[in-house]
Amino acid sequence: MNILNHTGISHTVFCLLGIPGLEDQHMWIFIPFVIFYVITLLGNSLIIFIIITKSSLHEPMYLFCCMLARADVVLSTCIVPQALAIFWFHAGEIDLDRCITQFFIIHCTFISESGILLVMAFDRYIAICYPLRYTTILTHTLIAKIGGIIFLRSYGAIFPHIFLLKRLTFCQNNIIPHTFCEHTGLAKYACNDSRVNIWYGLFVIISTVVLDVLLIFISYVLILCAVFHMPSQDARHEALNTCGSHVCIIILFYGPTIYTTLTQQFGRYRPPHIHILLANVCALVPPMLNPVVYGIKTKQIQEQVVYIFFPKQKYLWDMNRVFRISRYP
Repeated sequence: MNILNHTGISHTVFCLLGIPGLEDQHMWIFIPFVIFYVITLLGNSLIIFIIITKSSLHEPMYLFCCMLARADVVLSTCIVPQALAIFWFHAGEIDLDRCITQFFIIHCTFISESGILLVMAFDRYIAICYPLRYTTILTHTLIAKIGGIIFLRSYGAIFPHIFLLKRLTFCQNNIIPHTFCEHTGLAKYACNDSRVNIWYGLFVIISTVVLDVLLIFISYVLILCAVFHMPSQDARHEALNTCGSHVCIIILFYGPTIYTTLTQQFGRYRPPHIHILLANVCALVPPMLNPVVYGIKTKQIQEQVVYIFFPKQKYLWDMNRVFRISRYP
């Protein structure tokens, strides 16, 4: 389990405790985790299936939505099965390489989701401010390139963390009071200087997530300026309505993260399990609610869901549409 190092013993195997202070409740906590995970898988898989199979939804907004759904599935799958194994089987043992791999995937996916939300804001800006050039600007080729850039940015930002963690000697402790591995939680057990890790982690957050939030804010300022200059109230309402689902996703994604960060910084006297539960809420709730938000706020996706589960309703809608067309040619 341990290897000798020039500074002493360096742990290569760690033990994830789950939610410290609530070990007796792990069996009950297991239930909502399973429910959230199943809803996340089913909801996001349904969104992906609908967008891929329906050619009418091969538009930029829906393709970005598909990217977000895929990232949600990856993020949940990287976290929840490990947590369920801890809650049910007390299987919290994880070696250093697996711990770093889990941390790498979680943080890459998180930064990727932030980047996807940024390009979705850019998509709404183009759709509202330059509607006649929308399809010529956001071509499928450009969307594919944007997807590649988002992946390379997150991969490039997190990849150096692997070497920064590998150089450390973990001799203080090998018990991690969490349900998954994270950079800060791992680096604090190092015996040698980990300030480079801390400063680089701060640089990554500022240059990716904080920058994304700033650019999203600027995009919506420009969108609101364009909307309020529209001549008719109906046009303003329709333009704002197209942004509704994206704004909800932004709040779901960044809201819990900001709250958790502030709680960790200024709520140091709160019980440890509060911080762990909030971290899991950030990882579980947005991926679960994203497909629900898009299903409710986006009419095209809502119709396709109804067509799949209620084929008779599809027939009634089609007949009603034919009736309206024949009545008002």
